[in-house]
Amino acid sequence: MSDNVQNIDDLLEERVKAPVDEPEPELETRKACRDCKCPRGKLHSFNWLEDIPGGYADSDMVEVQFKNTRKGYYKNSNNLPLEIGDMVAVEASPGHDIGRVSMLGALVNLQMRKANIRPGTEIKRVFRKARPADLEKYEEAIAKETDTMIRARKIAASLNLNMKIGDVEYQGDGNKAIFYYIADERVDFRQLIKVLAETFRIKIEMKQIGARQEAGRIGGIGPCGRPLCCSSWMTNFVTVATSAARYQDISLNPQKLAGQCAKLKCCLNFEVDTYVESMKKLPPKDVTLETVDATYYHFKTDIFKREITYSTDKNQAVNLVTIPADRAFEVLAINKEGQKVASLLADGETKEKDIRGAHDILDEGDLTRFDKKKKKKKKSGGNGPKPDQKPQANQKPKGQSEPKSQSPDDKSPKPQGADDRNPKPPKNPKPPKEPKDQKGPKPQPADDKAPKPPKNPKPPKEPKTQKPTQDEQA
Repeated sequence: MSDNVQNIDDLLEERVKAPVDEPEPELETRKACRDCKCPRGKLHSFNWLEDIPGGYADSDMVEVQFKNTRKGYYKNSNNLPLEIGDMVAVEASPGHDIGRVSMLGALVNLQMRKANIRPGTEIKRVFRKARPADLEKYEEAIAKETDTMIRARKIAASLNLNMKIGDVEYQGDGNKAIFYYIADERVDFRQLIKVLAETFRIKIEMKQIGARQEAGRIGGIGPCGRPLCCSSWMTNFVTVATSAARYQDISLNPQKLAGQCAKLKCCLNFEVDTYVESMKKLPPKDVTLETVDATYYHFKTDIFKREITYSTDKNQAVNLVTIPADRAFEVLAINKEGQKVASLLADGETKEKDIRGAHDILDEGDLTRFDKKKKKKKKSGGNGPKPDQKPQANQKPKGQSEPKSQSPDDKSPKPQGADDRNPKPPKNPKPPKEPKDQKGPKPQPADDKAPKPPKNPKPPKEPKTQKPTQDEQA
């Protein structure tokens, strides 16, 4: 063993001293792993002990994966040349089972310790690589699983058993089946096993699972838009408590906190430790801050900005003041000395700075902003001014008309905008047109400059000479 450890140390020193231009063995291993058919999923583990020389990574133990999350550890007593991804026939009771090799080498021993398999436990063997006949029986057994599960549910309902059969797994040779069920209470299924054995002519094994294990077997999409953690990468399920939601300031709404398994979401435990560590760097929630005017109680905390909001009322939001955590520690230190501060805000700060505006960002994307507002139609009932509206200076009371100063012969048009109801002086009054009866040269505009002569004046045309008539010739 000491020789192997010395070889590992020498290998690490060679890798550290190796020049940068030389290709590392890890790159070659990654390329080889990319070309091979390695199983991908939550039960896959990378064999990081594979490239260690000296026979340290060699082992006769093999890890075999079956349907869903079931794994088994077997001994390769026949020294078969196995690789990751090979289908093998392993020992079972009774008969044999078909599975896929998921791990080889010394890393299997570490996995067995993690699975709490004791050294004195009897370990089954690997018979052979799966033959075409073995694979045909295996595929036929898989095809019968859905039909068997539906019929088993009907049989359990006819026996009035408070249980739900969630999945059925056939053995590779088809001589045995495992029925996975969920039950809130203890169920006496001895009569059920007898009926199932007579119906399907196989050996029956009942295995109880939880709601999370069932969700991991069925799979699905979570509210985050990704596949369920229990069906993609999680193998061990830890208890989730409602205190995890309280630490993260999440509303205790059971519909939002529960997952598809009707239990609390496993992702609530992912960030609890970070929140707990951050809360230790903030003042306690049960501590009050004393000022000259009032006593402030804790209202809410923003962990990411390290800001705390205090209120003068213990149960309601009254006179809210938001201060950073450093300022809160300063006020606490002053209060411990028996003194009170004039204000929670630091010198030079005002309360308007901490109060956030009521502007809502969502109002900018309001869908009704494109709607055309309908204009209000004017009522044609009354022509007089409204009671709230004062009469205009030029407006005449109803029933009186302006005296006509124009003669009947004058046909000058009324200025634009002239109306009896609301007479307003025109903005640009036009001069009245001259009557058409008057003839004569139009008066030229008074201008100091003389009119310019035409550029190309044409000579006047000569009058045509008329021929003399016959009387004139005579």
